[in-house]
Amino acid sequence: MAERIRKYLDYVNQLLESDDNDIVWEEEIKKHLVQIAFFAHERMIHLIVTVTFAILTVISILYTINNFSIALLLLIVALMCLMIPYIKHYYLLENSVQKMYEQYDEMQKKLGKAFSIM
Repeated sequence: MAERIRKYLDYVNQLLESDDNDIVWEEEIKKHLVQIAFFAHERMIHLIVTVTFAILTVISILYTINNFSIALLLLIVALMCLMIPYIKHYYLLENSVQKMYEQYDEMQKKLGKAFSIM
């Protein structure tokens, strides 16, 4: 998934940097919105998984304080080891989707429909 996100971000950046007048921005914007939806869904799933692992880790730590055992300690270590890649991947997803929002705004500018708050 990480490689796919990076390739897609690079593809859109190349489009935005291009001076090619043959680019149909309406079509590219539609494709971009679909990709944003895919990656935003993936981001939501990973948020749920990451939060679930964090809750399980905290519960395990709290339970271990009162009922120490080696098995519980190994469980905590395993959960912590899994948390690191989950957080790293979620970080990538979150930042990539935010970048896609910025790319979308740039595409709208290329189309002549710049977004304005006021």
